[in-house]
Amino acid sequence: MSDAPVPSASESAAESVERGRRAAAEGDWKTAVMAWVAGSNAGSLESANLVVTAVPPLKAQADAGDVDAMALLAGVMLDFFRESALPMVLTYATAAARAGHPSAQRTLGLMYRTGRGVEPDDRRAEDLFTAAAKAGDPFAAFNLAGMHITGDVVARDHDECLRLLRRAVAGGVTEAAAVLGDRLASVDEDAEALSWYVYAAERGHAGSMFAAGCRYRDGLGTVPDPVQAVRWFLAMLDKGDGDGLHEAIQLVRRGVTDEQIRTAGRLSGRPSEAETLIRTARPHGSR
Repeated sequence: MSDAPVPSASESAAESVERGRRAAAEGDWKTAVMAWVAGSNAGSLESANLVVTAVPPLKAQADAGDVDAMALLAGVMLDFFRESALPMVLTYATAAARAGHPSAQRTLGLMYRTGRGVEPDDRRAEDLFTAAAKAGDPFAAFNLAGMHITGDVVARDHDECLRLLRRAVAGGVTEAAAVLGDRLASVDEDAEALSWYVYAAERGHAGSMFAAGCRYRDGLGTVPDPVQAVRWFLAMLDKGDGDGLHEAIQLVRRGVTDEQIRTAGRLSGRPSEAETLIRTARPHGSR
């Protein structure tokens, strides 16, 4: 599922695949599917294929009355199957949501929010996200915060939005930290905004890397720090994003020393790119 956790820093996508295979061999299809979903979210096509093949045994458990299996099946089918599967998604999500299952409430809320398989209904979506968030579902808290941002809730509340985003971050939703940074920046809470951008950047969020780099460059929420600025601009390369390179080049041309660039390269894990930056960004040779 798109909102399922990716593998932890200590577990690669390949390890998720193997963990899922071990669970499947023991007949633990819920654990297997969750492992493969995590691997799929980390970019493994093999994991995505395995998720699909695991649906029949997971459906058997759901049909036998396993509410956890119902909720998981609904989420998997919503994300991995075609629109023709939406009536079945609705059936399982509704049954599990009525039983009070938070992730099913969130899945059903997402259906009402987006109009997938049902008539769009923001009020129903808000109620479902609220119930799931109160039960501790961090993705529901994030979705509900998004409704506060867009104004699609009964009573828009900036402070409640921030509380929901913090709960989502605490539950492991990295994207929520980036959005929290944006919300705080919008009301000039620049120091705290920077702290959340850095939090998200450290967890691989490319947009937050760029935001952190710009803020360290410009001294927003902190004193100007060219080392940290270049560090995060270079770190974006790990995500296949070269947008920070232009900013790094311009910053270097404004007076960053070679040693500062090399330090940034070490911090970002991009020492060779730092050397390239020194060679290419100096109009009159390195300093």
